[in-house]
Amino acid sequence: MKNILKVAVLGGGGRTGKYLVNQLLENGFSVKLLLRNPDDFTVQNSKIEIIKGDAIDEESINVLLQDCQAVLSTIGQRPGEPMVASQATKNILKAMDKNDIQRYILLAGLNIDTPFDKKSPKIIMATDWMKTNFPEIQKDRQLTYDLLVESKIDWTQVRVPLIIFSDETAPISVNLEDCLGEKISAFDISKFIVKEMVESHYIRQSPFISAI
Repeated sequence: MKNILKVAVLGGGGRTGKYLVNQLLENGFSVKLLLRNPDDFTVQNSKIEIIKGDAIDEESINVLLQDCQAVLSTIGQRPGEPMVASQATKNILKAMDKNDIQRYILLAGLNIDTPFDKKSPKIIMATDWMKTNFPEIQKDRQLTYDLLVESKIDWTQVRVPLIIFSDETAPISVNLEDCLGEKISAFDISKFIVKEMVESHYIRQSPFISAI
């Protein structure tokens, strides 16, 4: 794998994304951000480059990925807008191939199913609730997983429970079959993603992570 110096980030202006951007900067990486509203982004650092655009726009993704060695995404679904997860992933996979990038890590919820899951009744209930109440979002996120499986890149899909937006840190559980905890801080999510980007313990897998 190429030495990672510059990282393309989608969702960096969001609540979890801001923690991820700070974690990347603290670890010495340059960050290239795709933002729809750059004026709303308040983090100032000489290692940040901002691209104005949208994840569902193919050309925006092409520009974002140029000169980067890895791609990280924390984008969520925007209420009342077109489905974003699968279209963004299609654009990312195409641009990764074009720019010879191999590493992609994205954040997802507990509701994504994989053939390797052995979800507990509580997690199955949460998954079924999502399928019932947000069927289009669920379908779009599940399609995203299928796109990853069909690709040839080194992806990791990180599945998380309730996110606590704080700098609190705790020991975390990492499990490929079930989510063992009920929450995790945005700080710990960001730490895990950056570490996984470099160390690659979960290539082409979908680990659940949670506070113990």
